[in-house]
Amino acid sequence: MKKNNLKLDKQEKRIEKALERGEFSRVDNLKETKKMFEEAAKNFLELTKTKRITIRVNQADLIKVRAKAKKNNVPYQTLLNTLIRQFAEDKMVVRL
Repeated sequence: MKKNNLKLDKQEKRIEKALERGEFSRVDNLKETKKMFEEAAKNFLELTKTKRITIRVNQADLIKVRAKAKKNNVPYQTLLNTLIRQFAEDKMVVRL
């Protein structure tokens, strides 16, 4: 491989060395593979967006949640979002 006098950052140098060691392989169907990864990236970005919702909550419960959030120095919306995420990821159990 012909060396150019380009200034490479650390990541670019690691990639160059990996190329020289033959750690990458040629992809036969580049267009299809590229399209698949673009779709995956698009889906990932879509999943990381936040979505505004409106819910009705018992006033007494909301007061308690706000008090607990204030005690922990976080906005109550952040506390509710954390609870939802933990429930969605099966990190907490809720008795119904």
